[in-house]
Amino acid sequence: MGENGAANYYQNAALEIGLPQGASKCFDDDGRLKRTGTVWTSSAHIITAVIGSGVLSLAWAIGQLGWVAGPAVMLLFSFVTYYTSSLLSDCYRSGDPSTGKRNYTYMDAVRANLDGFKVKLCGCLQYLNIVGVAIGYTIAASISMVAVKRSNCFHEKGDDSPCEVNSNPYMIMFGVAQIIFSQIPDFDQIWWLSIVAAVMSFTYSSIGLGLGIAQVIKNGGFRGSLTGISIGVVSQMDKIWRTLQAFGDIAFAYSYSIILIEIQDTIKAPPPSEAKVMKRATLISVAVTTVFYMLCGCMGYAAFGDLAPGNLLTGFGFYNPYWLLDIANVAIVVHLVGAYQVYCQPLFAFVERWAERTWPESRFVCGDIEVALPGERTYKLNLFRMTWRTGFAVVTTVVSMLLPFFNDVVGLLGAIGFWPLTVYFPVEMYIVQKNVERWSTRWVCLQLLSLACLAITIASAAGSIAGVVSDLKVYRPFQG
Repeated sequence: MGENGAANYYQNAALEIGLPQGASKCFDDDGRLKRTGTVWTSSAHIITAVIGSGVLSLAWAIGQLGWVAGPAVMLLFSFVTYYTSSLLSDCYRSGDPSTGKRNYTYMDAVRANLDGFKVKLCGCLQYLNIVGVAIGYTIAASISMVAVKRSNCFHEKGDDSPCEVNSNPYMIMFGVAQIIFSQIPDFDQIWWLSIVAAVMSFTYSSIGLGLGIAQVIKNGGFRGSLTGISIGVVSQMDKIWRTLQAFGDIAFAYSYSIILIEIQDTIKAPPPSEAKVMKRATLISVAVTTVFYMLCGCMGYAAFGDLAPGNLLTGFGFYNPYWLLDIANVAIVVHLVGAYQVYCQPLFAFVERWAERTWPESRFVCGDIEVALPGERTYKLNLFRMTWRTGFAVVTTVVSMLLPFFNDVVGLLGAIGFWPLTVYFPVEMYIVQKNVERWSTRWVCLQLLSLACLAITIASAAGSIAGVVSDLKVYRPFQG
């Protein structure tokens, strides 16, 4: 059943039982089943998406920038993310913030406010970025699984043992888990997975913070410098590339705008308006995230200085207690299982809606098979959904096996997605939605913000591409 067909069905059902469309106890004003999301479920979705593998690269990122620029850049990105997310949340409804037409996806919001070319550009960037995030999370999860194996090997054979482990079987294991979880039909039904993943993110972030504090105490003080890793430890050119890549890593650590509208579409109807609830959820999430990022990134740099590893819990700056590292890395894997699903649901829904519109009579695409589950429940199995989502998980797994460069991939994803999806489109849509007058003070300030973020994006992408090229010189595919 297509999107419009489903909406009409629900509307008719509400009217048949004698309830006005807007007053139905079971349906929202658009005819869809009542949304049940709150500020807390929305915060859980955001935290699941944001406090991901990116937090583990922040000690390295601050190590490139130093004690002055590192925290300052982190605060800057947190402010920009919160501000542009607030602009974007106002675009969920067109017109009145409480009764206007809903935009169910990021692309719908762009379509309602901007022209056709920008809609296509937004779609390409959003869904390519989601594919990239899926690949990045597969790499990060396999690194954490390998770290568990290696930490136990170091415990048994000593810290100087080679303990070489191939990451490919672990990527395949993660891919199989995603095939299973990807069969959850839509965003509304993964709220429990988001809450579990959010708890896991706090678990491993707290362990990383605790180990960093312990290492600082052991060292007898803070390490690091005001300007970051010094020329001599690395060449002048490497210092430049690493600094630019650090910007990309921090941008990736805050990136979630590409799924903000989809999260907002789970929030129950006004009052208050979905935009007000989303702004509160964004404020809570970005504040909590920034505190964790500052603590984990700064304590990691304080513990290791210029030698801060690219991934705090898998770079083996820490070796003991090995069991605590195992718990942290298992928590990372569980979190990434949920984060992968939170990010990929918009892409899954987009492809499935397109298929329904293209082949509305196909039973393979539109038909459901009821599968009995324990407890007198049934699961509606859709063959197209099962086939396409399985194929997606397989492809992202294979690509991850070809490109297991955690820091460089993270930096490149952050750079590519940050300006257009986190800044440019929200700013442009807000200007149209609120009729901001051209060359007014607000218009000029918004454009300057967009231009500054564009410059950061270009520089970050250049640094990350240089890192990937450097890695490719010594890497052999499928030997990771």
